[in-house]
Amino acid sequence: MWSKANNMKNLLLGLALILFVLSCETKPDTSSTETKIVAPKEKVGYALAIHGGAGFQTRESIDKETDKAVRVALNEALDAAEAILKNGGAAGDAVVAAIEILENNPEFNAGKGAVFTHDETNELDASFMDGSTMDAGAVGGVSVIKNPIKAARAVMENSPHVMLVGRGAEAFAKEQNIELVDASYFRVEDRLKSLKRAKENENEKMSKHGTVGCVAMDKSGNLAAGTSTGGMTNKRWNRIGDSPIIGAGTYANNNTCAVSSTGHGEFFIRYTVAHDISALMEYKELSLEEAANHVIQDKLKKVGGNGGVICVDKDGNISTPYNTPGMYRGYVTDKSRGVAIYKDEKW
Repeated sequence: MWSKANNMKNLLLGLALILFVLSCETKPDTSSTETKIVAPKEKVGYALAIHGGAGFQTRESIDKETDKAVRVALNEALDAAEAILKNGGAAGDAVVAAIEILENNPEFNAGKGAVFTHDETNELDASFMDGSTMDAGAVGGVSVIKNPIKAARAVMENSPHVMLVGRGAEAFAKEQNIELVDASYFRVEDRLKSLKRAKENENEKMSKHGTVGCVAMDKSGNLAAGTSTGGMTNKRWNRIGDSPIIGAGTYANNNTCAVSSTGHGEFFIRYTVAHDISALMEYKELSLEEAANHVIQDKLKKVGGNGGVICVDKDGNISTPYNTPGMYRGYVTDKSRGVAIYKDEKW
């Protein structure tokens, strides 16, 4: 009897030891992989990040006047968005406010500063997503909507659809009393010169200017994301990139994060970059920084995809990885704030 009881006791102790070892190995230690830009020791009340495109940005390629103008614009966008979040406003309102300012500034390839197609026209795309409802809206290939981000949000809120394109999207915007402009509004001479250079040298990169975007977490913990672009210089055949594609250029889910992408859209579409970051967090339990870096610095790099993302997670952590020489970017929380352009800048 004693022998049986002793054997049972040893068996139970052995099982307990096995369960303890397994529990220690189920999840790797991620304490050294905190979000590098904003990793608050205490939970932030709100958090927001913006980008003005990833690509050519180096200290040698940008003159002092452009550097200053970009920083002013980024700060104006942060000011407008933070005013909303600080007063308890919704993440979606802050996202639209920030992007509208960037769309109105010719320094960026969105809205007023949109690049030219092969046929010397401007075709704009935008998308918006609400992380609390998983609702989304987008417009593509529009040419007379002053602020495409407003139209994208209106598609989400006031139509049964997710994406509208071309003349249909413009007709919808008119019905929604969203401001329309003459196509000449988007004519920026520097962008036209870029097109002419691209036509003269087909090997030249299609565009040296990037998309704009914003992601936000408000005081209620809701997430939202938006992206707006003028596309690629010298694009043809009504090409549409990742910016209006939900899951590629834009994604928001209150359970994980909000993401806005910028870069070579064809790659971001193929690898559903924005959603992939969220999925890695949800299914593999990676941190925001781990997930975003894996997608941008590993998966995309291996296949030649250039660009970056801005992300904010459900706890207000922010990550902005990119694999290009630089990226116009900025962030703000109720604890800190910063803007940057170059790879060597400290926030």
